[in-house]
Formats: sequence, structure tokens, C-alpha cells
Amino acid sequence: MDEAVSVTQMLQAAKQELRLAAKATRKQAAAADRAAGATAAKAVSDLFLAELRPEPGSIVAGYWPMGDEMDPRPLLQSLASLGCSLALPALQGAEKPLLFRAWAPGEPLFPAAFGTEEPDAAQPLRTPLILLVPLLAFDAQGYRLGYGGGFYDRSLAQLRPKGDTLAVGLAFSAQQVERVPRDGNDQRLDWLVTENGVIRP
Repeated sequence: MDEAVSVTQMLQAAKQELRLAAKATRKQAAAADRAAGATAAKAVSDLFLAELRPEPGSIVAGYWPMGDEMDPRPLLQSLASLGCSLALPALQGAEKPLLFRAWAPGEPLFPAAFGTEEPDAAQPLRTPLILLVPLLAFDAQGYRLGYGGGFYDRSLAQLRPKGDTLAVGLAFSAQQVERVPRDGNDQRLDWLVTENGVIRP
């Protein structure tokens, strides 16, 4: 077997093993948060805004939460109140980066692939200054484990040469691990915000 192929297979196997554990950990963290009154998302919003208040008109791309993902909606609502222009991701196909379409709280979303929801396809595209990123696990160096599609890594690889996009992972503190398996295709996050604080790798 070619050595490069073997290393790639080992990396993918390590990621898949961590994904299984991380999904269980995140599910437990989300359940504990709901039992405690679902305060984590508001805490994440408050901590983010204590560190950074974007100028009115700044374009911020969030995501619509699925399952046990950290809910970005309180933060998105606050950013909209500050005059930020919001966007949500839209898929344009496998092995391709995400598009980001304009969206505002209260506007309709439509079913898309992988169980996601997207803005109307007629909405204009936006280039985010700040990109909020969901994840399964993260480490103190700023690396994240996603679902394996590579959409955010490809998107950041495309966005970063064009400007100073700030990539911010939102997560429960329990999702932190010692080290996320990674290679040269994995994009590092600039910040991570959990209910317990802001991490700047």
C-alpha cells in the first residue's frame, strides 16, 4: 500500500472514531443544558459580544442549528439588532465550498441536503467578515472536527486569501478534546466560544 494512502486512511479512521465519541459527548452536554434551563446559547452570545461588537453593516454568516449543535440564534438575533447583515450557508454540491446567502431573523428557510435548511435561492450572496462554525469537537489549538464533508474547510480556504475572515467555532465546553486529528486540509479556527468562555488559540 502506498504510504501516503495509508497515512490518509489512518487519519480518516482516527477522525471517524473521534466523531462517534464526540457525538455522544455533545448529546450529553446538550441534554444537560436543556435540563438546566437551556442557558448555554445565551451565555455564548453574551461572551462573544463582550469580546467583539461588529460595526453595523458587518456581514456575519451563521448557521441554522441541527440536532445537538450549539444554537447560534440568540447571537444572530443580537447581531441583527446591532445592525449586522446576516447570512446562512447554502450547499452547492459535494466537494465544493459553501455559498452564503443573505438572511434576517424571521425570514423563511427551505429544506436542503443533509437535513439542513437554507435561505431562498433568490437571496443575494454575501462574503462574511465573521463566520460562525458548528462542530463536533475542538482542541485548544483551534482545530475542529466536523461531520466529514469538508465544507467549512473548503470555504475558509477560499475566503481567507480574499480578506480577514474571522472564523469562530461555537460549542459546549464539554466538546473540547486534547487533540483533533488533522492534516494540511484542515483549517484552524480563530476563536472558539463556549458557555464558559472565549478561547483564542
